[in-house]
Amino acid sequence: MSTNVLRTADGWWVVRDSRAVRIDTKAVTTAELLADRDAVRETAASGGAGTPVADLVALSPVTTPCRVVAQMVNYRSHARDSGFSGDIPATFFRKASGSVSGPDDAIVRPSHVNFLDYEVELGLVMGALLPVGTVVEERDLPSYVAGLVVTDDVSARDVQLTKTQFYESKSYPTFTPTGPYLSLLEPEDFGHLLDLRLRLSVNGELRQDRTLADMIVRPARALTLLARFQTLEPGDLLLTGTPGGTALKAPPKAVEKLGALLPPAVKWKAFFKSQAKNPHYLRHGDRITATIATPDGRIDLGEQHTSVTDAT
Repeated sequence: MSTNVLRTADGWWVVRDSRAVRIDTKAVTTAELLADRDAVRETAASGGAGTPVADLVALSPVTTPCRVVAQMVNYRSHARDSGFSGDIPATFFRKASGSVSGPDDAIVRPSHVNFLDYEVELGLVMGALLPVGTVVEERDLPSYVAGLVVTDDVSARDVQLTKTQFYESKSYPTFTPTGPYLSLLEPEDFGHLLDLRLRLSVNGELRQDRTLADMIVRPARALTLLARFQTLEPGDLLLTGTPGGTALKAPPKAVEKLGALLPPAVKWKAFFKSQAKNPHYLRHGDRITATIATPDGRIDLGEQHTSVTDAT
């Protein structure tokens, strides 16, 4: 069974139901904790009463600096929403690790961003070195992936689309809420990954709801393709794509063809004028809830609660 680990300013904790037991470790970083897995197992097996989880302030269980890599358009439902058809090649991009924030921290919308979007994603936390050239089979996943986290790939769509890039639009501080738990997996847990269901709600309204069975490029294949050019190390984070249901959706084909004939400035002005009528973009005061779990609770990454605030 998986073991949920919580990080606070005071250290690391194993979570059992509604209580947490402090891990006797000197680890400061996620990589150091993963190197001290025996201490985690000993704590998980102990019978200590622990502390109520509700009394702890959770930090991101992924410490920074680290590599933060993400996959683009990796769920069939998201591909449909985005207007893609046919084969979709695996595409990766980097996010600044300074965008990683805690599971209850506010998402700060920069003053120049008008179209702020959400993307619940399963995060893979590396537990071993993945050198360039590595081929990862399904049976090899436990050798490279230590655990899983809930992430939200927050996106400034007006920056992303007009500049045709991802790094800036997804790298502002607080644009990668992570946690609450680092769910450390045992080898037998990996056979249940496709049962994981990703759900995200805004102000109580369910916006995203899919299992990993909707995924186009699954984790083992994604790591193989990423390892063609990118080394990953323990504690690094791979965001594996988001399901359909984001605020941004592709315009109808006829409108898209017409837009292609317009000068870029005119095209984007018209597009964002139409997007301004879309009520699903995030606004100040919005409350986001994100969860990832299997139906039987074998793997449960906890519940992430974030709110949106405008930069001052």
